[in-house]
Amino acid sequence: MDFIDYYNILGVSKTASDDDIKKAYRKLARKLHPDLNPNDAEASKKFQQLNEANEVLSDPDKRKKYDQYGKDWQHADQFEAQRQQRQSYAQQGGSSSFDGSNFDFSDDFDGSNFSDFFASMFGQGSRAGGGRQAAFRGSDYQAELHLGLREAYATHKQSLNVNGKTIGITVQAGVEDGQKIKLAGYGGGPASGPGQNGGPNGDLYITFLIDPDPRYKRKGNDLYVTEEIDLYTAVLGGEKVIETLSGAVKVPVKPETQPGTSVRLKGKGFPLYRKDGQFGDLYVQWQVKLPTNLTDAQKDLFRQLASA
Repeated sequence: MDFIDYYNILGVSKTASDDDIKKAYRKLARKLHPDLNPNDAEASKKFQQLNEANEVLSDPDKRKKYDQYGKDWQHADQFEAQRQQRQSYAQQGGSSSFDGSNFDFSDDFDGSNFSDFFASMFGQGSRAGGGRQAAFRGSDYQAELHLGLREAYATHKQSLNVNGKTIGITVQAGVEDGQKIKLAGYGGGPASGPGQNGGPNGDLYITFLIDPDPRYKRKGNDLYVTEEIDLYTAVLGGEKVIETLSGAVKVPVKPETQPGTSVRLKGKGFPLYRKDGQFGDLYVQWQVKLPTNLTDAQKDLFRQLASA
């Protein structure tokens, strides 16, 4: 497998902070997302490589292994375990062995022949003779899925392109920003591949990112919205038709309502995740709109009120 420079893919240096990596990934993910580049095979390939790079570099443990072992970082734990086993056998005066095979280790391990070493250790058996090949679990895969607030309001089906394969998932109503779900067996990618030598695939972890809505603000399962009422309704009272995510409702306005006053519409907020029929509340804040282009007669009426 050719070496892939994950830092170069993200456009960051090897000393980049976690925040730098996160910002670089999100910027490029928006640019290369398949939804914005339909039927563009090159963009799709770059998007997959981008997710692959983020999967490794956003995880401190994986990043450390990648920096140390390069493209063979996935097998670092097995290598360390085998080396410790070999040292233990040597201290006891025995010969090193691993899963029925013997290996020719070099005491002066050089990164230049690192790939050959792993090929013999984990793929082709020992140089001295064939043995049963060890099975390794594929790496976990990380992905992000952007949703609008209104999309997250209702349970719906969504398709994802994961390493060239389209999979369908059900997005449950009420999913929160930053919430993560796991799809067992959908992990792996060009860097790690599926499970090797019969090992199981890794898992796919999807993080939901809820984009801001121009109308509603969400806090937990409650929603907040600002609505205008005219001065006359604020003074005398009346009603206002409000559009909620579940439909239009008439909301009474009390006489002498002050600007900034809020009313609560119970059960008109966001659905609770995996709790059918349960909803948060909707808070409506009244914004009083003052009249403009008043006639002289109207101005006189306001002067009379001011002097009363």
